[in-house]
Amino acid sequence: MSTRKHTALPKAQTLIEALPWLTRHRGKTVVIKFGGNAMVDEDLKAAFAQDVVFLHHAGLRPVVVHGGGPQISAQLDKQGLVSEFKAGLRVTTPEAMDVVRMVLAGQVQRELVGLLNEHGPLAVGLTGEDAHTITATRHRPLIDGEPVDIGQVGEVTEIDTGAIEALLKDGRIPVVSSIARSQDEGGKGHVYNVNADTAAAALAAALGAETLMVLTDVEGLYEDWPHSDDVISRLTATELEKLIPELSSGMVPKMQGCLHAVRGGVHTARVIDGRVQHAILLEIFTDEGIGTMVVPDELTEPNEGDPA
Repeated sequence: MSTRKHTALPKAQTLIEALPWLTRHRGKTVVIKFGGNAMVDEDLKAAFAQDVVFLHHAGLRPVVVHGGGPQISAQLDKQGLVSEFKAGLRVTTPEAMDVVRMVLAGQVQRELVGLLNEHGPLAVGLTGEDAHTITATRHRPLIDGEPVDIGQVGEVTEIDTGAIEALLKDGRIPVVSSIARSQDEGGKGHVYNVNADTAAAALAAALGAETLMVLTDVEGLYEDWPHSDDVISRLTATELEKLIPELSSGMVPKMQGCLHAVRGGVHTARVIDGRVQHAILLEIFTDEGIGTMVVPDELTEPNEGDPA
């Protein structure tokens, strides 16, 4: 009996530690951008699905947004299509767009929905095309001050949350592929490949989410990379804005997304290490927290339920 009490006590303490966070986040929407190693490692994929289902059963309203860079590149290679990047974005020809659409909606999304639904009839997949969820116009990034055509790559212009809200109200977990319908004049029938970090941030702001969580393959935002691996645990929107020009190209869309989200009304935006199993639960429900949290400028003191 004494042995059983001893082994069970840490479990009870862990549950009690989560109580303030459960109270704080219950009923709140959490948008999670699924990406990085968590998308390709089988154990991490399974742990991610468990975390999202746990959030759902704990009374939160998770929404998952995903891209699929590695899977898209692999399929393009298989079809003999060259993967070209400009300004950190994939040049998306009409032929490449067909592959993007097929991989995101037909492969990555299906697998993720399947993993979530191993735990019950919860997840429903949709793309930004469905019910006009994400609308975009053609994105022309500047290279050396000149706009460059990179094909069917979109810049989000409008979000319609109706379909996602309906699914959440019905107790479902929406899984959204980062493909958008075209707003461009004469672009009828066109679709756009949208950066998944950007899409997740836009959805989080439009949904009035409590939190945006972006899974990545680093521990968070480093204070002085590559000279130091100290992670900035918390910073304000203005502090982040000053840092963005110095960031590596891979971190820019993630941190710009975090900035957009908190300036759009999202309470906190977090970049967390998706290589750590159950990183989402560690970030939301424990005292330690992991990764980097971005808060609005006016939020200078941690709220109860925020990592210090």
